[in-house]
Amino acid sequence: MNAKKIDNMRRAGAIVAECHALLADRIQPGIDTVTLDHLVEKHIRKRGATPSFKGHHGFPGSICVAVNDEICHGFPRKTPLKKGDVVTIDIGAQVDGYHGDSAWTYAVGNVRPKVRRLMKTCKQALFLGIEQARPGNRVGDIGHAIQSFAEPLGLGVVRQFCGHGVGRKLWQDPQIPHFGLPGTGPRIETGMTLAIEPMLTLGDWRAQIDADGWTARTVDGSFCVQYEHTIWVTEDGPVILTEKN
Repeated sequence: MNAKKIDNMRRAGAIVAECHALLADRIQPGIDTVTLDHLVEKHIRKRGATPSFKGHHGFPGSICVAVNDEICHGFPRKTPLKKGDVVTIDIGAQVDGYHGDSAWTYAVGNVRPKVRRLMKTCKQALFLGIEQARPGNRVGDIGHAIQSFAEPLGLGVVRQFCGHGVGRKLWQDPQIPHFGLPGTGPRIETGMTLAIEPMLTLGDWRAQIDADGWTARTVDGSFCVQYEHTIWVTEDGPVILTEKN
């Protein structure tokens, strides 16, 4: 991938990171995710970018929302968030045809200690996975790093949804499962741009889909959290693109 394309993805990623910083100051009991969606879309467009998710396969929002037992792909809605909830906000921005994609889980007020530990563990798992995104490694090395860290702690690793390549397309090959065996799967090559996004649960890892055809949630009602960065694989290792410049 040439320098101009990486520059576009870095710009898109920085805008996504700015949106997350904006939301971090606003997510509190009583706010609804439609309001958050409007804030994100306004900021993305103000920065000269386009929301990646809005209209993608008919998706209605600029953010994907997952509250408590929801895993991913939920719609923004007017139901106020409550103290003790967790909410994952997934944001994508497109700059000159290239995407940045990052999800983050936020505590709404005080949450239970085991939920706070789940959040901390998932964030650690993300960075363990990112560390494996080096030339010559394989996709299975990423998944194994995440799975072998999370499962001994009694956490579920979601399998129906995975990370992915990202660039001119929002979702492209290779798929990046967050479980697997080391030394297996497609080889990681210099220049790849990947979205790594572990989703961990307090219980069963399996998902079910709501009647809306989009929202995924845990089969046992256990809480789920997710953390995601878009990264660029360089000769020297992974570079995170979804951070503020």
